[in-house]
Amino acid sequence: MATAFADLQPDETTPQVTATVPTGAAPVPETAATPAKGKASPVAARIAGMAKALVAPLIGIAAFLALWAVLAPQVDTSLGALPGPVEVAEQGSALYDEWSAAREAKAEFYAQQDASNAAAIAAGNPAGVRDFEYAGPPTFLDQIFTSLKTVALGFVLATLVAVPIGLVCGLSPLVNAAINPLVQIMKPVSPLAWLPIVTMVISAMITSADPLLPKAFVISALVVMLCSLWPTLINTAVGASSIDKDLLNVGRVLRLGWFAKLTRLILPSSLPYIFTGMRLSLGVGWMVLIAAEMLAQNPGLGKFVWDEFQNGSSQSLARIMFAVVVIGFIGFALDRLMMFLQALASKNHTV
Repeated sequence: MATAFADLQPDETTPQVTATVPTGAAPVPETAATPAKGKASPVAARIAGMAKALVAPLIGIAAFLALWAVLAPQVDTSLGALPGPVEVAEQGSALYDEWSAAREAKAEFYAQQDASNAAAIAAGNPAGVRDFEYAGPPTFLDQIFTSLKTVALGFVLATLVAVPIGLVCGLSPLVNAAINPLVQIMKPVSPLAWLPIVTMVISAMITSADPLLPKAFVISALVVMLCSLWPTLINTAVGASSIDKDLLNVGRVLRLGWFAKLTRLILPSSLPYIFTGMRLSLGVGWMVLIAAEMLAQNPGLGKFVWDEFQNGSSQSLARIMFAVVVIGFIGFALDRLMMFLQALASKNHTV
């Protein structure tokens, strides 16, 4: 919130004091760069505003961590006491060390393979050249990137399906009346119900031994698409139906074609609604993905959580809790990313 600072004016009822300057005294030079007393600079005011806005969140986070640290040792589980913030952070550092060690092992494997191939070629034995892929287990960071790629594919597919259908529903009451019952029926279906259907369909369609995309990757992405497209579809339909009818009449008067009408009138007016739906869809898709990976044992963060739960070691609970924190931070970052893209797309796109 911007704060306006008004120049203080002397009150008419306040007696004015007049200072007498001695004769021959040099007048004090006035400098325009000297700020008036009691008036803060804009930079200082902005810094003070940012600091004030950060105080409450920092206090809330500190209180949560303190409460967590106090109450966690009092909760006993089958794997021991509930880990506190320090134990969870230590396991996060351990997971990073495992990723670094795996990178070194992978680099060493390929270096040895390249040296072996070079020796085989030098000995005149081209049949001895090998091109094996490193088959080490995926690390925690590898699982993060796998989940991000999966949710990205599912989100893109959901957007490509939902936006055109939503635009048609918003512009045509007849189509909206025909599709609305299907949307209301399909929207509350759980991803756990979609998963076996999608698994059987994809397994029947992808029969190649070396498909372009891994079967588990496609299954998870399609489950994300089926569960996350509804917010985008509904919000797009609402945005398209909310366009000013006078604006559409102007388009008819100007004899704009359907593509010009779509790009110059409909989409700019519907853009805030579309991005709101996309933000909701991305959040839903991220939640759905973790559940789908956990149930179907597809690679990703969900599988990591389930594997640690099945492992049952003394460190598993702390690792699961660290994964939960990472999942939350990634969801928050994805939402901020969508807000940035919305601001970028809405800039200079007025009707």
